[in-house]
Amino acid sequence: MSIKRETVGAGRVYAERYTLANASGLEVRILTYGGTLCSLRVPGRDGQPAEVLLGFDDFGPYLGPHPYFGSLIGRYANRIRAGRFSLGDQVFSLATNSGPNHLHGGPAGFHQAIWKAQALAAPDGPSLTLAHSSPDGEGGYPGTLSVVVTYTLTDQNDLRIDYQARTDRETVLNLTSHAYFNLAGGGNILGHRLQLAASRFLPTDATSIPLGELRPVAGTPFDFRRPALIGARIDDDDAQLRGNQGYDHTYVLDKAPGQLAFAARVTDPGSGRVMELYTTEPGVQLYTGNFLDASFACRGGRPCERYGALCLEAQHFPDSPNQPGFPSTVLRPGERYTQTTVYRFRVEE
Repeated sequence: MSIKRETVGAGRVYAERYTLANASGLEVRILTYGGTLCSLRVPGRDGQPAEVLLGFDDFGPYLGPHPYFGSLIGRYANRIRAGRFSLGDQVFSLATNSGPNHLHGGPAGFHQAIWKAQALAAPDGPSLTLAHSSPDGEGGYPGTLSVVVTYTLTDQNDLRIDYQARTDRETVLNLTSHAYFNLAGGGNILGHRLQLAASRFLPTDATSIPLGELRPVAGTPFDFRRPALIGARIDDDDAQLRGNQGYDHTYVLDKAPGQLAFAARVTDPGSGRVMELYTTEPGVQLYTGNFLDASFACRGGRPCERYGALCLEAQHFPDSPNQPGFPSTVLRPGERYTQTTVYRFRVEE
């Protein structure tokens, strides 16, 4: 295993890029800017590693507008209706950067922070710990929040992400990684096979805010309890699919709260690459790259394409601060937020 550190810069912004490699041929690159997963190379059936993350070759494009390629998301992943929520008798207002709603921590979220880094050759494999402090009132959120995120690349081919956070004032928190995966290393993901350990999902309104209903997947195009091709039903005449031009929904995982358990499996039949997701979170957002387009030149200068990658974002439910029936995302002084999410890779013969 190995760890490599480089300084990267564009304009007046400088950051560090760390490369972690294990004994099995996996290699991951992480930027301290946004805590960004900017590269992940995974061997396939032929033994040759391929790039399985959407992103950019150079540092500069990460400073401009992009759809959160590989970013750490906070303070609140996904959407909060109208950018408003209440704690006790106080109402807090946030930036509305997705139509009428607040998305992914707003325009100055954690995806634009430069995190402090410490690399370590740990017993489980090379790891990188990132730390960030968000002051009280930043982005409209209450409380000074201290966050620590550790990436570990194990020799068992797990990319493990451990999150911890503390606050000095009651606040809300929902963290995730917004990595875009394409196990084929190119083309689209409609031929990937997906399985989700979820018998319910959250239908949304026209602005992607959950309706409050935990709808059964049975008998709908959202049923991935058994493996199915992502493209098999993505064009079905379903109001939820039409409204989002594909899958962009939170699945309610069939597991105990806080338990680290299997959530999803993605297989690319062509390369044999398999990725399994395990998480302690109650939900996972499936996004099939519905709004990717040629306005972004991705790695190699190639234009991004619709359905060019998928996201499996382990997280709490969108708009939870405004929906009492959802699991709470409130964090109080003296409590510690924890989350573990594991992306496990293997090859199917």
